[in-house]
Amino acid sequence: MIKVMTLTALILTSLTFNATAAMDPKLEQTLIDICKTGVTDNIYKFNDTMHKYRINKRNIFPKLVCNGEGFHEFALSHGSNLVAKKIAPFVDPVADSV
Repeated sequence: MIKVMTLTALILTSLTFNATAAMDPKLEQTLIDICKTGVTDNIYKFNDTMHKYRINKRNIFPKLVCNGEGFHEFALSHGSNLVAKKIAPFVDPVADSV
């Protein structure tokens, strides 16, 4: 439980800093892996990645940005409709439409 809280705190903290701030390589790789699953449209791979890194969807997906887009928008723009549908309940509709 402490690992989950620590990872979540690190991810949220890193998302609040600007893009030029140094990021822990392990955290950066975690975020990259999550973004890569947004391109695959493979629910099994998506769920496996979420479980592997113990990601709390409610905390991460409203704030996660991949290539300048929110994760939901990123998944949709890459034709990953299954993954986008899976995370849609966790995305803030106001923030995603801006």
